[in-house]
Amino acid sequence: MSDSLRQRVQALGLTLPTPSQPAANYINYVISQNQLFVSGQIPMVDGKPAYVGRLGESLSDEEGAQAAELAALGLLGQLGHALGDDLSRLVRILRLGVFIASSGDFQRQSGVANGASNLLVNALGEKGRHVRTAVGVSSLPAGVAVEVDAIFELQP
Repeated sequence: MSDSLRQRVQALGLTLPTPSQPAANYINYVISQNQLFVSGQIPMVDGKPAYVGRLGESLSDEEGAQAAELAALGLLGQLGHALGDDLSRLVRILRLGVFIASSGDFQRQSGVANGASNLLVNALGEKGRHVRTAVGVSSLPAGVAVEVDAIFELQP
């Protein structure tokens, strides 16, 4: 497998996005010792929020999984930028957080979160396997359905 994240994403038929800019008073990522913390990423298409709505109301489970995949693609964009596209610096994803805007009775957050998890494992192989939290929330920035964040372990 290639050590270029861009090439791995292209092999999946996708394009690694240019990292989005922070929407408020925070930064995209922080590297501390051997860990990379990436701020929450929302699904974006052509620089605009995508998949606006809530699961269990206006969006289907499939649309939620697509939103999660798209948000995870943004996460990979941030990772690629932080590592200069060099995956040899990545040990693994340690933790993935997936926040899903959903109705109070929606209980399929894990299935929606698989959209993000599947993309990360497909793009990174074993380095993409992770522990995960999938949480239902009442709303997210810009009204999107999903937001993801992650902690990565880097080579010393």
